[in-house]
Amino acid sequence: MTQELLWGIDLGGTKIECAVLTKDTFEVQFRERTNTESDKGVAHILSRIQSLVDDTKVATGAAPSVLGIGTPGSLDSETGLLKNSNTTCLNGVPLKKDLEALLGIPVVMANDANCFALAETLHGAIPEECPQAKVVFGVIMGTGVGGGIVVNGKVLNGLHGIGGEWGHIRLETPGEPCYCDSSGCVETVLSGPALERYYTKLSGNSLTLKEIASLSDSDEHAAATIQRLAEMFGRGICQVINVLDPDAIVIGGGVGNIEQLYELAPAEINKHIFNHHFHGKLLKPKLGDSAGVFGAAMLTRN
Repeated sequence: MTQELLWGIDLGGTKIECAVLTKDTFEVQFRERTNTESDKGVAHILSRIQSLVDDTKVATGAAPSVLGIGTPGSLDSETGLLKNSNTTCLNGVPLKKDLEALLGIPVVMANDANCFALAETLHGAIPEECPQAKVVFGVIMGTGVGGGIVVNGKVLNGLHGIGGEWGHIRLETPGEPCYCDSSGCVETVLSGPALERYYTKLSGNSLTLKEIASLSDSDEHAAATIQRLAEMFGRGICQVINVLDPDAIVIGGGVGNIEQLYELAPAEINKHIFNHHFHGKLLKPKLGDSAGVFGAAMLTRN
């Protein structure tokens, strides 16, 4: 009997990746990527996706009956148009509808943070370290800040397709302006570039966040930057915890690689959480850059 397969596409700003997994074990059957070439426009991006799917059909000898897509940004539930994508040419495009017409199959779509959260819940950090978890919040802290919610193994997109978007909770007043037209958002405080700007403001020097973290025992400005990361993470994530009360939080993105975050953040969370103590787990991801495309494929499993 042929195993049922899950097909997923991770649509990124610089690359598009396709993966085919077995439904029951999530074993990778095939994986391939190509350049997005977003500067050539929407029609070109769609053609790249179609070519990648066609190549995968040939390589696997199979064809998808449904395709999962992980995207930057999210679909507006009222208009069906993509919004908040850092691949800006896709904003305002009926991407799901266009892909279904092009490929001739149904498409299930979620943003990349939701795909990350789903993959880590089903096949990454959660099965290994918190298998009893029913509510998982997946955090992305890198160039930007986002998040995804998984409840009982299913992504919670929400009415407006913005479930989990804690990156645009206001954390500081007035704070730095944000592209969302607000200011002081979590993203303007806890993204990698924001933390690097903070260090530069204190020290007059420009370093990467990884370099800043490595100097936190010897450089007072580096220490202050890492302390800011922990304090502001505690304040920001507590607003999520107080609403969702998750069993576990998985932290992805470059900022999630900072070891001091896991050491310092629990005490900062406890200062602000309604319960005064967070009994859930703060976890590092297990799947690396595979989480996006694996999560996209997993969107189709039901």
